[in-house]
Amino acid sequence: MALLERVSTLVRANLNDLIDKAEDPEKMIKQVILDMQNQLLQVKTQVAIAIADQHLLEKKKKENEDKVAEWMRKAELSVDKKQDDLARAALQRVESYRELSDSFAQQVTDQQAQVENLKTALRQLQAKLSEAEGRADLLIAQQRRARAVNKASDAKLAMSDTSKLNTFDRMKRKVSYTQAVGQAKSEMAADNVEDRLAELEKEDRIEQLLAELKTKRGA
Repeated sequence: MALLERVSTLVRANLNDLIDKAEDPEKMIKQVILDMQNQLLQVKTQVAIAIADQHLLEKKKKENEDKVAEWMRKAELSVDKKQDDLARAALQRVESYRELSDSFAQQVTDQQAQVENLKTALRQLQAKLSEAEGRADLLIAQQRRARAVNKASDAKLAMSDTSKLNTFDRMKRKVSYTQAVGQAKSEMAADNVEDRLAELEKEDRIEQLLAELKTKRGA
């Protein structure tokens, strides 16, 4: 029965193995639980149908047993009345209904076994579903922690990458150099202004000395 095979597969499934193989563990866990819930509903429906069929078969078996008893009484009455032909006809009916009764009895036995199989599958699936639902939050939390640890490890590896560190050092040295050049240019500009001012003061002093010399010489 395909339904029982699917249920058996779900029951045998190892949640930890499924999670280890899944690309998205959270999504996989939710999907497994959803599959179990769907299968559980189907099994419950099949159990109800199987039990109803069993009751119907038992009813048919009882009806044929009643027919056997009824026609046996008719056969006995015919014998009492010295009606052998009627007794033979009645006994033929007895055998016919007895065969049907035996056939229904076998079907009832088979159906009972089927009902028990379905009930067993239902109990196993219910237990597996309870386990999955109970462990789902724990397993999801474990997977989230594992991903966090992996990301932290990746970050540490990235920080320890010497090529990136060397690049950072080169950029740092370049910035320092640029700052030094800017400072030097600024200082050079300041020196140039001071030199020009000193030159003007020198020229003014010379003119003043010239004027004093002319006055002194009466020129």
